[in-house]
Amino acid sequence: MFSPSREQARHFFFDAWEKHQANRPLTPLEAMAVDLILGHPEYHAILANPARYLDKDFLPENGDTNPFLHLQLHLAVEEQLSIDQPPGILGHYHRLLAKHGDAMAAQHCLMECLAETIWQAQRKGTAPDATVYLSCLQRL
Repeated sequence: MFSPSREQARHFFFDAWEKHQANRPLTPLEAMAVDLILGHPEYHAILANPARYLDKDFLPENGDTNPFLHLQLHLAVEEQLSIDQPPGILGHYHRLLAKHGDAMAAQHCLMECLAETIWQAQRKGTAPDATVYLSCLQRL
C-alpha cells in the first residue's frame, strides 16, 4: 500500500492541476484527480499556488476545510466504488445518487461516513472497520 507523506500528496494535486492547465498529458489517476478538482472550483486558486499552500495547515477549529484531504477522500471513494469494496458500497452509492440526483452529493455522503470511520479507527488505534462504515451509510 502506498502511503504518501502530506507533502507528496499535496504535490500530486498541485502537479495534476498544473499539467491540466498546461494541456500536458495526465496519468489515469491524475485525470481522475483533475475531474474531481473541476467539480470543486473553490479549490482552483489553492491548487494554482503551491508556494502558498504546500505547508498550510487547514484547521477545522478555524473553520477551514482541508482541500487536499477532501480530494483524497474523493479518490478513495472512487476506488471503493470501482471495486465495490467494502461489498455493498456501490448499492449505497446508487441509493444516495437516486436520493440526491447528483453524483458529487452522493460521493460527499460516502466521504462523510468514510471520514467518520477513519476518525474512529484512529481514536481507538485500530484498522478502519467496514461494518462501521456500512452502518453509517445505511443511516443516510
